[in-house]
Amino acid sequence: MNVLFVDDETDFLETLLKRMKKREVDVAGVKSGEEALDHLEKHPGIDVVVLDVKMPGMDGIETLREIKRRHPLVEVIMLTGHADVGVAIVGMELAAFDYLMKPVDFDQLLYKIQDACKKRRIHQEKINARKKAPQAPD
Repeated sequence: MNVLFVDDETDFLETLLKRMKKREVDVAGVKSGEEALDHLEKHPGIDVVVLDVKMPGMDGIETLREIKRRHPLVEVIMLTGHADVGVAIVGMELAAFDYLMKPVDFDQLLYKIQDACKKRRIHQEKINARKKAPQAPD
């Protein structure tokens, strides 16, 4: 699994990265939506993005929208410290995989990441199978 964490809270981000690395998950972390989009362009192997909703500059919803536009197969899990059902609904409408509240239970987050990664791989396998299938003549 290749996971990108996006959160402007440095301590929270560093803690998540350390805990994931201990479980041998390939992780990277950035502090803004703009950095996330740049990272995805430079590292096309990312399976899942764990994205904070409330960030200065480009917020999580705007970042989600742009990730899905540029990288539709990348799964996105939204994280927020604010109970906002409206944001959750918008995120799910924009094809976020799931929405979790901070402080997040680490094991629950890891399971969500694993599920999101499986979903991405299934979609990629379907696309690859279609590419390999013989095309019917017109």
